[in-house]
Amino acid sequence: MVQMGKNKDFSEWYSWILKEAELVDIRYNVKGFAVIRPWAMSVMKRMYSVYEAELDAKGHSPMHFPAVIPESNLTKEEEHIKGFGGDVFWVEKAGENRLEERLALRPTSETAMYPMYALWINGRKDLPMKYYQSGTVWRYETKATRPLIRGREFLWIEAHCAFPTKEDAEAQLAEDKGIAETVIGDVFGIPFLVFQRPQWDKFAGAEDTYAFDTLMPDGKVLQIATTHMLGQNFSKPFGVKFSDTDGQEKHVWQTCYGPGMARIYAALISHYGDDKGLIYHYDLSPIQAVIVPIYKGENKARLDNYAEGIMRMLKEKGIRTHYDSTDNTPGFKYNQWELKGVPIRLEIGEREVDANTVVLVYRDNRDKRTISSESAATEVEEAGKAMFERMKAAAFDRMRNAIDQAETKDELRIKIDEGRIVRVPFCSIGPEGKPCYDILKSELVAEVRGSLFGSRDRPNGGKCVICGNEANEYAYVARQY
Repeated sequence: MVQMGKNKDFSEWYSWILKEAELVDIRYNVKGFAVIRPWAMSVMKRMYSVYEAELDAKGHSPMHFPAVIPESNLTKEEEHIKGFGGDVFWVEKAGENRLEERLALRPTSETAMYPMYALWINGRKDLPMKYYQSGTVWRYETKATRPLIRGREFLWIEAHCAFPTKEDAEAQLAEDKGIAETVIGDVFGIPFLVFQRPQWDKFAGAEDTYAFDTLMPDGKVLQIATTHMLGQNFSKPFGVKFSDTDGQEKHVWQTCYGPGMARIYAALISHYGDDKGLIYHYDLSPIQAVIVPIYKGENKARLDNYAEGIMRMLKEKGIRTHYDSTDNTPGFKYNQWELKGVPIRLEIGEREVDANTVVLVYRDNRDKRTISSESAATEVEEAGKAMFERMKAAAFDRMRNAIDQAETKDELRIKIDEGRIVRVPFCSIGPEGKPCYDILKSELVAEVRGSLFGSRDRPNGGKCVICGNEANEYAYVARQY
């Protein structure tokens, strides 16, 4: 068990859980790169499947693009290269031969995809074009690295869409938000807010950026996904055009959407773990139920026979089940599988064999009850799903209760120090608000996360918490990773 509780020292807890639950190994000898181990990667693969299925249902199609991007592609959009130029890993040699043109390991895929979009899009019949790829991107992150949260190689999905009109592109942004609410919120159980980022903090080359922030146990927000209105900023330099029904040639309007799968997983284990270890979601867990026998003396063969029969019944119902028949003590096994976060534990001793029952134990609150062996499959499924809904409700309540408001800088400072997301009157999230942001960041070590997606809520006579001038909007402030 971790020495400091999750809510007392989250940083120590996070490092502890990554190591002890065998999620990530940081001993790979390149800084910023870590090995994701099976107990984490198997969950992320299920998360990918859920997200991809939702994208498919919304009319997206999967693609795969090369990992390398020619330098001439990367530099075509001026703001894009300004934003990413310092983050790029460059490939300059192949074997012993120096390449005629440097290749970038993709930091993001706009400049890889859009030259191809220009070839594929000709008329309005080719629109909308909604493609996505699941994979890896590389960025030379110079800040302190943190496995799954901030690294130099990370797993994500990126969806790139092209439309004939701006209105179509704006509708896609709303759809992206809805996909996140369904998948990240409902299925994964991670609460978040969606903010329109300030103009000084938007994606390089975008007209506007909308980001999905969740509040971690240490009171810092983690950006787990983004969607961007690219407008025609990429379609013009890359020549992505179509012949419209009026006979005119026009540039498409584009959006891109990036759920960060490693960060979403980091948020998942952080929201739902406790001081004893992980608590995995029933639908995502590599093992949904573990059977633990309580051996005494000569009863091993009898318990094994009984437990294996129950395991067969569970597996026939599609429940991912493991029977721990090792010689370790029951207490050791309980601690091990609680550390691993298996949602349901089934305990079997002589009494249960005699009565044809099983003891079912919930991972989250460790409540236990006796059930009949015949109903074990149904009981396990119902218990697992009920446990998830219970935990999800608590997580969303914690996030709601952490959102506060302030009218002055002193109020803001107190609430930021308490680890809250704070709504404040602010002069502007446009370029003119940057000086106030600089003061806020310097004095409070906090960030302006932006205004709520689609919000028309505006201060009525309020004053900016920093400069005291008229506030034109409400902005949300928090500390961040």
